[in-house]
Amino acid sequence: MPNAQSPEALHQQLAVLLVNTPDLTGFDNKYNLPAQTVQWLGRASAVVQAAFPMDIMSIQLDHAIDQLIRTMRPEENARTIISLINRALAKLEIRLPASAQGAFVSVGSGFDAIAAFSKVLAAAKVDVLIVDPYMDESALTEFAVLVPEGVSVRLLTDSSSMRASLNPMAKRWVEQYGGARPLALRATAPRSLHDRLLIIDTADAWILTQSFKDFARRSPATLQRSDIETAKMKIGAYEEIWATATNVIVDG
Repeated sequence: MPNAQSPEALHQQLAVLLVNTPDLTGFDNKYNLPAQTVQWLGRASAVVQAAFPMDIMSIQLDHAIDQLIRTMRPEENARTIISLINRALAKLEIRLPASAQGAFVSVGSGFDAIAAFSKVLAAAKVDVLIVDPYMDESALTEFAVLVPEGVSVRLLTDSSSMRASLNPMAKRWVEQYGGARPLALRATAPRSLHDRLLIIDTADAWILTQSFKDFARRSPATLQRSDIETAKMKIGAYEEIWATATNVIVDG
């Protein structure tokens, strides 16, 4: 893996690896280590080495991986591997410009999740578009409430998978806040949405690895800012989808 990759790209790769960590202890001897797990370990080693070439942390990670494969002590070495990858992620986070920093949220860390979203949503000046095919009322009660007053909030979900609790809560929001906190909710045709993301002021796109309602509740999750080209593509695509989606409540 070339060392020329940006800190943002390496950070995102490590975050995705952590979110998709396989079971590093569920095998009875070194010969039963699944091929997918071996591939994940190799990928983790390559990304950390690209981010921190010849750093003691990279050397320690490779040693722990080697010990995991060669010895009968998977629990001890698995803990070391995950700890080192988390340390590498934290060190990469420091390298990122403030505008590119995202968040890796470990399972059960509800406060960290809200803090990460608050940082992103507080930057909105005009409009926030929240996209999630499995949206429920938490899109409002936990996330839309973090958007500054006066900024429009648009919720885009899938008509076949949106939760029944969402529409009544959205109507109550409109009744209570009106123009002070403008809200619109639209639904697409069934199975038209695949991403979970935030679009801020039709300029920045932030990708979630899990739905808002489940974010970091049962497994780790990441909130990551898209690069400029990807953001432009996603913003254009979802603005088109929004334009043809069905109003579920009257636009605020």
